[in-house]
Formats: sequence, structure tokens, C-alpha cells
Amino acid sequence: MDLYYEIHGSGNPIIFIHSGGTDSRLWSFLAPLAAKDYQVITFDGRGAGKSPSPKEPANYVEDVRELMDDLQLDTAVLIGHSGGGQIATDFSLQYPNRVSGLVLIGPSLTGYKPSPEFERWMSEVNAAAPDADKIMELAFSAPLYRVVMSSPQRSLMVDMFRHHLAKTAEWGSFESVWPLPPAIGRLEELRVKTLFMIGDNELPDNECVAELFRSLPNVRYVRIPGADHMMPLTHPEVMHSHISEFLEEKL
Repeated sequence: MDLYYEIHGSGNPIIFIHSGGTDSRLWSFLAPLAAKDYQVITFDGRGAGKSPSPKEPANYVEDVRELMDDLQLDTAVLIGHSGGGQIATDFSLQYPNRVSGLVLIGPSLTGYKPSPEFERWMSEVNAAAPDADKIMELAFSAPLYRVVMSSPQRSLMVDMFRHHLAKTAEWGSFESVWPLPPAIGRLEELRVKTLFMIGDNELPDNECVAELFRSLPNVRYVRIPGADHMMPLTHPEVMHSHISEFLEEKL
């Protein structure tokens, strides 16, 4: 296993999967709370943080499997944020017997077609390259960052994103490989008990994904008042309360 990871605490294992544009520091406040009662594994995804950059199309689902194999974990709870939630969802569909619980935080979803508004915003952000300051100005102007950018965690958010932008210069490939068919058409196959959390300040696309999960019978849906997309940085205590209650019932 060539990915950088850390293990803290003891008990039933939880693997935290961070979002794109961040690294394992995303869990700086939530993971220590969980480590009081569980074995917590945080890691930097391929191309993020202290992990190596992809030289070929990345397979993030298989990276999680290899991490679990390396740690000799038959099963684990997966907690994924945004793109990390997409990884966790696909992993749960691909390897259902290896997931003892699933927590999704404002996840993206394979097979979901972004709205024209989202595509325009991303095009504007990408067109600013290689000007890192301009990229961040355009990215962080979106409503989904409004709370974190006015919080004490602003500097950490900016530092993670700036590090991400610098790290992408090392990437040999920007492509990724995902299980087929896409998860959007397989959500009814998701058998694991799932906690779904989303903040009040989100993009319409993320709200659309949330409604798809909300309709599933095995999903507990929780909205975090006053939170935006980066709630692991700004609302760790309330998130931990919901996660603890969910896991106490599930495990």
C-alpha cells in the first residue's frame, strides 16, 4: 500500500475518505472525536496530501480495497465526504460484504449528470488555471463554501486547496476508473444501513443527489442547520453526535 494513512484509537474500524481538493486534514476535528470509541483510519487519496500522484488512471475504489487488505480489515464503516462519498458508495456496491456501515456527507454520485449551471461554474474555475489565486477566488465564491470561508477554519480550507492545486502539477493522469454500471442506477442495491448528512448551504446538484438517497428505505437522512458543504471542518461536534447515535444502533 503506497498511500499515506494514519490509525488512531481502538475498536470497530472506521475509514474516513476525504473529498477532492482536500486531504486527510479534512478530518482534523471529526476523526479525534470518533477515535475515542473506534479505530479510526484516515488516509490521503491518490494524488492528495502525502500520497503519490497518479501516473495512470486512478481507481479510488480499488485503493480503498487495497488499504483494507493491507490493514487486514475484513469489514469497516466507511465515512465519505463529497467525492469521498462517491468512492464510499461505489465501494459499498462493489464489495457489499466488506462494509459494516456507511456515512455519506454531501456526496457526489457516479452517473449523475451535472446541471448546466454547475458546468458553467466549473468551466469558469478551470479557465482561471494556472492562476491559483483566481481559481480559489472563483471556487470559494460559491454558496457551498460560504460558511467555512467565514469560519476559523478558513485558513485550513485555503491551505488544503492550494496544496491540491500544486499537487495536480505532478499528476501523470487526470482520468479515473469507476465500477460499471454507475451507482446512480444501482442505488436500490445498496443494502448497508446508511446515514446521509447534508448542510443547508449546498449546490442544487448536491440537493438533487440527496433526494435520490433520501428515497431509499435504509437511509437515515439528516440535515445540519447552518452548515455548508465543508461541514466536517465547521460542525464536527453535531456530526459526531449523529454518527455516534447511528453507529451505536448499527454495530
